[in-house]
Amino acid sequence: MKIGYARVSTEEQNLDLQVSALKTAGCERLFHDHGVSGSIFRRPGLDDALTQLEPGDTLVVWRLDRLGRSLTKLVELIEALESRGIRFRSLTESIDTTSCSGTFIFHMMAALAQFERTLISERTRSGMKAARERGRRIGRHASMTEAQCAEALVLSETISIVELAAKFNVHPRTIQRVLRHAVTHADSAGL
Repeated sequence: MKIGYARVSTEEQNLDLQVSALKTAGCERLFHDHGVSGSIFRRPGLDDALTQLEPGDTLVVWRLDRLGRSLTKLVELIEALESRGIRFRSLTESIDTTSCSGTFIFHMMAALAQFERTLISERTRSGMKAARERGRRIGRHASMTEAQCAEALVLSETISIVELAAKFNVHPRTIQRVLRHAVTHADSAGL
């Protein structure tokens, strides 16, 4: 069975062109999202379409960007469909994973997505290294100061973790980490 999916980003746009193309392509069921951004991959219409697809079915879209804007997410979605035995077809780009050329185009996209992820990762690591060399701390700022941590350690003998969390306005897990860190440092210092 061919299941079609259509999406427009704003309420002012309409789905007529996409719906017409999907019907012409032989889609028996249509799902859509109206006024939903392509950057969001959790959409009611898309979720319904994905739920209805069974092995041997084909998900059809008018254009690839109707499915989503992130190449990485698109590749992940199409690979997930493939692993379920579901084919994919994009009418405008002539991507059809039932054909050799469509599969080739898809794999080229996957390679580009992997290349993009690698570049982002390299840039991130380089940026973090440069920041550390300039003396900048990487990561979230500590929820508690060293003085507060020391006070929490002393108070932990008389009040509960939940009460400590409320006193320092943090989550109880933060207090648990502070106490665990104090015990680890005491052990390594031989105290």
